Amino acid sequence: MRFRSSFTQSILLFLTLLIGSQIYSYYAVFNYALLPSLQQFNKILSHEINLILKEPLDQDGDLNMNALQRRRVLEQLGVTVHSEDSDVEARYQHAMKIDLMSEEMSKEFASPTEVRMSQGENSYILWMKTDMLPGFIMRVPLSELQEEDFAPLFRNSIIMALLIIVGGWLFIRWQNRPLIALEKAAQQVGRGEFPPPLPEKGALEIRSVTRAFNKMSEGIQALEEDRNLLMAGISHDIRTPLTRIRLATEMMSPEDGYLAEGIISDTEECNEIIGQFMDYLKPVNQQSFSAVDVNEVASDVATAQGGYELQIETALCTKIKPATGSEIAIKRAVTNLVVNAIRYGNGWVKVSTGMTADNKLVWVCVEDNGPGIEPHQVDKLFNPFTRGDTARGSEGTGLGLAIVKRIASQHQGAVAVSNRSDGGLKVQLSFPAHSS
Repeated sequence: MRFRSSFTQSILLFLTLLIGSQIYSYYAVFNYALLPSLQQFNKILSHEINLILKEPLDQDGDLNMNALQRRRVLEQLGVTVHSEDSDVEARYQHAMKIDLMSEEMSKEFASPTEVRMSQGENSYILWMKTDMLPGFIMRVPLSELQEEDFAPLFRNSIIMALLIIVGGWLFIRWQNRPLIALEKAAQQVGRGEFPPPLPEKGALEIRSVTRAFNKMSEGIQALEEDRNLLMAGISHDIRTPLTRIRLATEMMSPEDGYLAEGIISDTEECNEIIGQFMDYLKPVNQQSFSAVDVNEVASDVATAQGGYELQIETALCTKIKPATGSEIAIKRAVTNLVVNAIRYGNGWVKVSTGMTADNKLVWVCVEDNGPGIEPHQVDKLFNPFTRGDTARGSEGTGLGLAIVKRIASQHQGAVAVSNRSDGGLKVQLSFPAHSS
């Protein structure tokens, strides 16, 4: 499983380094601090026990404590010697064997010795069985080594690790905050919006990227303004002579009527082409989006585009949420789909509405009974100026469906195209449902 998020990768790297550091710390403490101390403890303990073992046993199997020095050592150590036949044998067998101490004691005693450790009521207990004292088990309580002594070590280690993880998480989150803002701003620019310049914060590399993004955003905004100005100028400057041409054409003599009709038709087509260009390049302001009744839009379009010769069939869903967007833009997109269906259909067009199962998208579907479209041409259908395929004919300006796709993209919606099983084309236009 690959983690593509920079934040997740940084956290995983941080955790890996932390775990490796903890493992090395325990290794270093054990080998350079605990192990030498344990070896020194073994020597001291073995030396003291040697003093005791040199005293012969009496008839009852107990140590003879005539020597005052040995008695004091015995009292200080709390060492007791028990027969293998006593009940301590079971406790000895259940104790954990310690190979390191067994090897050290065997060297010190110059005799095979096995050392085990168990947890007593108040402290840890060492059990030793050596060939120097056959048939007996020595019990050495480690009164200075309590189980509670290790609890603060592990507790503090866990607390420190958690503090380091939280601190690292906060640091990485702080480092990635400018990137998150940069991502949101880039999405806004992709939707045709232009956010204010981002503050240059964070690491040097992030500041450089932010500075470059601000310059890019300013450049795109300038290009957008120039494009709008250019299109407005073209629309005005071209439509003005077209209007004069049409006016002059209408004043022509009746004898030239056949010429006038052709000129008027060409003039209207030019005006339509200019209008299509303006609609395609028109920006959208998402701040002005509102709730749009898709059923009302579909009904109005079906009524306006239908007529005596063609009755557009409708199937409107009654339980449907309004869509979020611009009513004018959505109506324009549905109109383009219906006009396209009328143009290429065989006299039957159906407009239906509905919602997705998760109630997040509202859709409008336009179907016709035309020749459909070849599967390999579906991806090209919504490209600008694509109108010459054999399946859908060659009429139109080539921007109608491109405008539909652009409007859907501006509304964070989608367009799906498929051939009907009964013949013809089915286009479904989806928009986000309005959250009330």
